[in-house]
Amino acid sequence: MLLIHPPIAKPGEPPAGITRLAGELRGHGLPCTLLDAGLEGLLFLLAAPVSATDNWSRRASRNVAANLAALRSPGLYCNPDRYQRAVADVNRVVELTGKPHLLLNLANYQDKVLSPIKSADLLKAAVHPAGNIFYPYFSRRLTELIEETQPAMAGFSLNYLSQALCTFAMIGFIKQHYPRLPVVLGGGLITSWLSNPNWRNPFAGLVDHLVAGPGEEPLVALLGGSLPPQYHGPDFTGLPLADYLAPGFILPYAASSGCYWNKCSFCPEKAEGNPYSALPPEQVLDDIKQLTTQTKPVLLHLLDNAVSPALMRALADSPPGVNWYGFARVSPLLADHDFCRALRRSGCLMLKLGLESGDQGVLDAMDKGISLAMVSEALAALKQAGIATYVYLLFGTPSETLTQARRTLDFAVAHHEAITFLNLAVFNMPVCGPDAHNLRTSDFYEGNLSLYTDFVHPLGWDRSKVRRFLDREFKRHPAIAAIIRRDPHLFTSNHAPFFNVPTFQRSTVQTFKR
Repeated sequence: MLLIHPPIAKPGEPPAGITRLAGELRGHGLPCTLLDAGLEGLLFLLAAPVSATDNWSRRASRNVAANLAALRSPGLYCNPDRYQRAVADVNRVVELTGKPHLLLNLANYQDKVLSPIKSADLLKAAVHPAGNIFYPYFSRRLTELIEETQPAMAGFSLNYLSQALCTFAMIGFIKQHYPRLPVVLGGGLITSWLSNPNWRNPFAGLVDHLVAGPGEEPLVALLGGSLPPQYHGPDFTGLPLADYLAPGFILPYAASSGCYWNKCSFCPEKAEGNPYSALPPEQVLDDIKQLTTQTKPVLLHLLDNAVSPALMRALADSPPGVNWYGFARVSPLLADHDFCRALRRSGCLMLKLGLESGDQGVLDAMDKGISLAMVSEALAALKQAGIATYVYLLFGTPSETLTQARRTLDFAVAHHEAITFLNLAVFNMPVCGPDAHNLRTSDFYEGNLSLYTDFVHPLGWDRSKVRRFLDREFKRHPAIAAIIRRDPHLFTSNHAPFFNVPTFQRSTVQTFKR
């Protein structure tokens, strides 16, 4: 089987989806080939000549190779200004390749004509694959791999809207040139589309199989393997591990799917009804040990929606031997100074925390299940332990007003010394969310595949007012502005662990050198 990760997604680490599938298939004696077309496609664009008419563009074009090498070197991450310039220059070249028809960057693909949330436009992309900017790359690469490996089917892992148009262009190419090769389409975005109760498959005749949720068992069944499949860990064999834009190999690993809390009213996981499933901590530790021995990573990225308390305890008790980071729910564990110090000794460089609001009433209305007092204790404990925090805030939820948003600002300012990075988001109402049935809604974007719906805010706190508050008040506060300036350009949380406070940034670089 040929497993494909399509353009465009951030090229900092390998795609976890196809490596998980590869481990399961190969463990059952079913051969497969991995293609990270997202990484390869971007490197293809960066190698092509561009038309540069201004000094910045000429400098960026001239220094592509040097900047790519720098992004793969740990030394660059000791100098945030040089890092930001290198990312901006590489991204500038990608932007230039997309003009005038695309808004293109290292993390996004936006066509000015075709929309990824219109099934008719995705089908147009399939009918005219040569119109895709990556066509010169994937027409050659897919032909090469299909002729060489003779796969029984081609599988695409479609997780982000930024990948959708390219995915369908690649599927269209396969169907035009290899019409007998079955195509399987799965991934996070497909799971979200299929979870909508109004879903009607518009891709029949083009896509042979659509897979929602974890794809291991369906693929093993489609390929004639034994069922139920036994568990096998991820397999990265065949991917160009040294080519990703990071100072060494970042190992992505998911210990669970879904969310163990699964109560937050705003969360797509709840709206889509995705069940929670977790590997036993001892299995996770064994997997990580084997994978780190094989791949020699400089950083472990735990992909869970929230790393469970059981897994955090296991990591603290049995350090994985590699620095790591991931998403975590604020809990009494993280308010325990001794436990946070143990986490830091286990290699934890950073935790991403979904705070969402600094107003207790808003948190309670979300069914967030945390108190601001606990958050304060956790931030203090993590700071004292030397663990960086990437705090996520969400504005414009149905229970929030300007007054509550200002309380969030006050909370962030009061704790600014313990907040290393910030992510600020404006609330999008999931189409299948519980609140969508209780509020007046309208189309958010024009398209039959949109995951979100617009709504009339019950308290008058509409999106335009939220954005004005963020731009004119929240981001302009000196303490907040200083945090926002630290955020790594485009790569954000994926590179943020490399920019820890100086007291332990040095130890990180020393780890890379070893």
